[in-house]
Amino acid sequence: MAEFTLELNDDQKQVRDWLHGFAADVIRPAAAEWDEREETPWPVIQEAAKVGIYSLDFYAQQFFDPTGLGIPMAMEELFWGDAGIALSIVGTGLAAVGVLANGTEEQIGTWIPQMYGDANDVKVAAFCSSEPDAGSDVASMRTRAVYDQAKDEWVLNGTKTWATNGGIANVHVVVAVVDAELGSKGHASFIVPPNTPGLSQGQKFKKHGIRASHTAEVVLEDVRVPGHCLLGGKEKLDQRMARARERAQSGGERVKNAAMATFEASRPAVGAMAVGTARAAYEVALDYARTRTQFGRPIIDNQGIAFQLADMRTQIDAARLLVWRASWMATTGKPFDSAEGSMSKLYASETAKKVTAQAIQILGGNGFTREYPVERMHRDAAIYTIFEGTSEIQRLVIARTLSGMPIR
Repeated sequence: MAEFTLELNDDQKQVRDWLHGFAADVIRPAAAEWDEREETPWPVIQEAAKVGIYSLDFYAQQFFDPTGLGIPMAMEELFWGDAGIALSIVGTGLAAVGVLANGTEEQIGTWIPQMYGDANDVKVAAFCSSEPDAGSDVASMRTRAVYDQAKDEWVLNGTKTWATNGGIANVHVVVAVVDAELGSKGHASFIVPPNTPGLSQGQKFKKHGIRASHTAEVVLEDVRVPGHCLLGGKEKLDQRMARARERAQSGGERVKNAAMATFEASRPAVGAMAVGTARAAYEVALDYARTRTQFGRPIIDNQGIAFQLADMRTQIDAARLLVWRASWMATTGKPFDSAEGSMSKLYASETAKKVTAQAIQILGGNGFTREYPVERMHRDAAIYTIFEGTSEIQRLVIARTLSGMPIR
């Protein structure tokens, strides 16, 4: 077990500095353009692939960092560059986590490489869980998966929404209902291979923020996938369903569903994304306050500005510590007895919204224009309190964990 420390080792510092350089030199100069275009920044993704950032090997190295700090450190630096472009670079990772959390070794080895492609032909993947009537309420999911035993195929029907890379992905990971009577316990995840008939892109959303990241509906109409595309395999699914039925009848402990297994693994990483955006806005505000003069002196000389910056920095550091703690706990196998994963995502998300708003206030009228990046950062920060579990859902998870009661 790795010893807990707040000091990055030399290898981690080298990776951090490398990522920071890429974010500063490649991502940040392209941020405003792709935000305006509201398109996937394929050239930037390709550059990330060329240097090894957009690759299975890179994310595997960070994922298996024994301290647990590899992924949050990487997320913070990339999202410091720009949230929309960074999400286009890392969005495939959510689908990959879905396979890692639920798939067999063979499925992991087969499908994750196809999610990324290579530097000459980059691909992306999509994780499809949310639906028009089932966002936070995963128990209301309507997409169905029916097993055709004669052909050893699963038939998927339904509509997914808010899917990062939805419709443009090479590989889609789709969460569907297998047994409706079991509610959220009756869900399973499926791989939809490239060019599978029946899968199409629905509405592409024009968003308030993270506009360089493609977000769309995914429509499934009699989509047939081979039996081996059920993540974990049918034998494991049948066993899990049987246990869920037994526990439902006996009133026993709850069983985690396929979507929640993915989200629990990714929430501290989302917190790290929020920390990166907050830090970026804070740094812009700090530099501005040092150089902007009013009444013959820099505005940072005024307590009203200086105290805001002090609070911003304190909140950012506190958010990072919560993210690092949750990431370390997850890697070292320590249980989230107080919902520490949700705590990290909740606090970091709320911090990003608050800090970016304060940055605009410090820049005054300039902060409200697109001539300065804090306007875009504030728009981007709004998503952190919404996706992968709203702040309200995080509070519900924390409260239920602390109380042991079914708070509604």
